[in-house]
Amino acid sequence: MSLDCCIIGGGIIGLSIARELAGRGRSVRVLAREGRRETASWAAAGIFPPVPDPAAVAGDANAVLTAWSDSLHRHWARELVAETRLDNGLFACGGLHVAAAGAGLERLRRDAEVWHAKGVRCEWLEASGLAAVEPALAGAVAAGRVEGGILLPDEMRIRPPRHLEALERSCAGRGVSLSHDSEVTGITVAGGRVNGLEVRSPQGAETVVAGSYVLAAGAWSGPLAESIGLAIDTRPIRGQIALLRLPQQVLGRIVNRGLDYLVPRDDGRILAGSTLEDVGFDRATVPTDIARLLAVAAELVGDLAGATVEKTWAGLRPGSADGLPSIGRVPGKENVIVAAGHFRAGLHQSPGTAVIVADLLEGKSPPLDIGPFAPGRAIGPPGPASTATLVARAAAER
Repeated sequence: MSLDCCIIGGGIIGLSIARELAGRGRSVRVLAREGRRETASWAAAGIFPPVPDPAAVAGDANAVLTAWSDSLHRHWARELVAETRLDNGLFACGGLHVAAAGAGLERLRRDAEVWHAKGVRCEWLEASGLAAVEPALAGAVAAGRVEGGILLPDEMRIRPPRHLEALERSCAGRGVSLSHDSEVTGITVAGGRVNGLEVRSPQGAETVVAGSYVLAAGAWSGPLAESIGLAIDTRPIRGQIALLRLPQQVLGRIVNRGLDYLVPRDDGRILAGSTLEDVGFDRATVPTDIARLLAVAAELVGDLAGATVEKTWAGLRPGSADGLPSIGRVPGKENVIVAAGHFRAGLHQSPGTAVIVADLLEGKSPPLDIGPFAPGRAIGPPGPASTATLVARAAAER
């Protein structure tokens, strides 16, 4: 049987695209370079910022994609439970963004104005108000480590490992073939088309041929794209996380301080994250970085008596030079589409990206303007959401 589409990449973007295509009756194979637990998606904390009023961000392509994907996530969550009996934990727990006096507090005041302008529910809270909303912060408030912040009631969380597992099960139920530990070692191009992929796996070498191909390999997308003449910046940006087990949960909401965060889980654990490091394809955790994350947790919610570090890990986010993903047809390659470079928003933007790619493969116009995401577009100076800007800010805040 001929294969309609081969997707390079078994992370959240690749699996979402596979699920969408298979749901439309297409035959799909996914080539995953690594196991599920090694993907950036599995390693993510699963924070979904609140989405703006689409009318308020009509000129912001990233915000429009996120808002649309957010609505699709709610629909997909219900479908995934029905198909797989797995609940991905999507829940509007709310989020607090806090700071001490100085530049951090001023940044939050500006952020509050921006959120209001976007039509997002946002409440400014002085220190006492923060402690009333989230009692675990009372010690930090009393010590002056937290002096104000904003409450975003619609900030959400999701359990990335559960979501990935649900996607894999859904894909399997829809007939998708998923091959883990399969590395694409060569791409054959002729006449403006990709005619096959050379693949190496524990089972040996093979050639995979399909009608169309999707490059969605996360941080590894850049080198693969280069082999077919496309330049996209998907440099890996490492993020380290520590998982804390507590005798009982002390947080009700996500707590953000600068680029650091604490994410409470229903099982009583807390995720403490994360770093932003341009260190290449190195997924190792660093003791000093983990110690800093644990210190942040202690500064915000106390000494966490009885808490133990259950696990630490790191993921590699696919960077983006201008803060926008690359989504669209590869110039000069009529049967190849790229979906990469989502940086920290891949989990949130995955359903929308999947629908866009599926529409393109079927010759349909996507439901939103994807011009700003064009692969190979001219990249201007780094914006506020770019890889370089956020890595520099993270280094300055350490």
